[in-house]
Amino acid sequence: MNPSVLCMNSQIEGLLSLMYWCRVDHKLQALEAQFKELDFTKDSLTQKFEHHSKALARQSAHDELWTAVLALKFTSMELNILYSYVMEVLICLHTRVLEKLPDLVRGLPTLASVLRRKVKNQRIRGVWESVLEECGLEEGDVTALCTFFIAYGNKAEYYVAKVRQMYIRDITFLITNMVKNQALQDGLLRAVQVVDKGKAVRASEKQKSSLKELIPLVKN
Repeated sequence: MNPSVLCMNSQIEGLLSLMYWCRVDHKLQALEAQFKELDFTKDSLTQKFEHHSKALARQSAHDELWTAVLALKFTSMELNILYSYVMEVLICLHTRVLEKLPDLVRGLPTLASVLRRKVKNQRIRGVWESVLEECGLEEGDVTALCTFFIAYGNKAEYYVAKVRQMYIRDITFLITNMVKNQALQDGLLRAVQVVDKGKAVRASEKQKSSLKELIPLVKN
């Protein structure tokens, strides 16, 4: 065969081979792009699913909390006592936030305003989290206490500490035995702890003040 023909055939074969591999490379690139798009879609769907699952879980827990609050079988007197603890804690939280944010007092007239604004305001959120930590509370506790307050705020009456002690000596025992929902039980128990701890602190400060007043008399 003519060498020139052989050379031409070789060139044609090389060109066809090059075209073939170009097509293969193009297809591989297209497949790679499709896989990347599928991975992105999968990740996006996974995130949406997880977000939706968490939202459903939160909604389910919130529904269970409301059901538990409305199903409480306390007497009117017991309900008033629990309401009193809850109210004192919510007032305490609001007061402590305002103490740390004196320049925002007018803009935060209620605890509800604090809860709303902390979502978008990093400074308020930081103070809120520090107040919760100081009190030994968690966000779930506040949710439970607010739910209780909303449910019974128009029905219950506030009892001062002396009156509460006259009726019930062990409020912890009452809560543990009567409240079955764990989130609500934890919230109410921690509310009692916050109030009782506050009493202990005030009593200690009062005692120190009394001792200071006695020191000059002892010296004399």
